[in-house]
Amino acid sequence: MHTSSIASPDAFSVAALYCFTPFADCESVRAPLDRLCRDHGVRGTLLIASEGINGTIAGESGAVQSVLEHIRALPGCASLDVKLSTATAMPFHRMKVRIKREIVTMGKPDIDPLASAGTYVEPQDWNALIADPDTIVIDTRNDYEVAVGSFEGAIDPKTRSFRDFPGWFRNERERLLSVGTGKKTKVAMFCTGGIRCEKSTAFLKQEGIEEVYHLKGGILRYLETVPASQSLWRGECFVFDQRVTIGHGLIEGTYSLCHACRRPVSSSDRNSPLFEEGVSCPACHTERSDAQRESYRERQRQEELAAARGELHVGAVRIGQGGSEDNVSRP
Repeated sequence: MHTSSIASPDAFSVAALYCFTPFADCESVRAPLDRLCRDHGVRGTLLIASEGINGTIAGESGAVQSVLEHIRALPGCASLDVKLSTATAMPFHRMKVRIKREIVTMGKPDIDPLASAGTYVEPQDWNALIADPDTIVIDTRNDYEVAVGSFEGAIDPKTRSFRDFPGWFRNERERLLSVGTGKKTKVAMFCTGGIRCEKSTAFLKQEGIEEVYHLKGGILRYLETVPASQSLWRGECFVFDQRVTIGHGLIEGTYSLCHACRRPVSSSDRNSPLFEEGVSCPACHTERSDAQRESYRERQRQEELAAARGELHVGAVRIGQGGSEDNVSRP
């Protein structure tokens, strides 16, 4: 089990975590965990399913550690995978502990990562693997995440949801594994924190692909441990909280969020005539009707009024209210 170091004792601690383990009674896991988080002022989202736990939480360092200790004491969670980073402000508005059918939604209930996941590759060994000409490198994240950063030479499936990944791979399999007269013999995959790759690598192995690898700890651990001067990462990494993106050393990035579609927004996007705070961005402007945009304008006005009073607008729905990898959907 590996956890990252906290850079500043004054900052909020942010913990991205997951563990695949069978839970026979999810409610008996959910209720005490929900109370503990609230008692310690911890916010974020934790998802619980019969296959395990996944989520991201934030709070004071000691409070987050108390929650992590509680989770590690749950059956099968002693080796809980945790990536710790910091935030200068609380990145979540509230705490949610929810029961779901899957802790990361692939729509393939027969996939068992505990039985057949791919081979872990440590961040310091990742560059050599993806530079190997016999390796095909696949980014398993969604289109809006890939748009702000990815590994050099990685294939973008252009999926809008992780549910789309199995169909994409089956449609593209022959093309992916054959290049000219040669054959690709290895598949390397990566995602934000590692959880999607637990399922995607297990899926590929079920499909008969023998040499399947995934980045241990995901992009987050790579950006933390691999120096920028040696990095093959290009751009920033989308995260599921109010920080929006992070860069090398897990420092907060330069993107903001479109609160209409929840896609990341760059500085150039904000200068576009199609950008309107809380209403639209260049990516979603044509996807919304005039009526929808007017509704978003009213919501934005109400949020600004609430903020002026020092309150949180009750009707606000924000990604920063607690998101976890691939379980925050766009409207």
